[in-house]
Amino acid sequence: MNNNELADAIAESAGVTKADARKIVDAVFTTIGDAAAKGEEISLSGFGKFKVKDSPEREGRNPATGEAMTIKASKKLSFTPAKAVKDKLNG
Repeated sequence: MNNNELADAIAESAGVTKADARKIVDAVFTTIGDAAAKGEEISLSGFGKFKVKDSPEREGRNPATGEAMTIKASKKLSFTPAKAVKDKLNG
């Protein structure tokens, strides 16, 4: 499912126009992205949590040459599903 398909499903279930639903979908993802960029945890009751995790600098290898290299520290966004979502996935 992509953003347009999600917006179509929301429009149908909420009884709003597809254009309004698309604006809502875009606003939700923009807000989640902005909160994550600030390092905030985003907790959506019944769905799950988005958390920013630090990945430390580490040694790696260039796959093309096999030469040792340093991989820079970075931040990653992880998602942990809520129990209700896990239960839906596992029947």
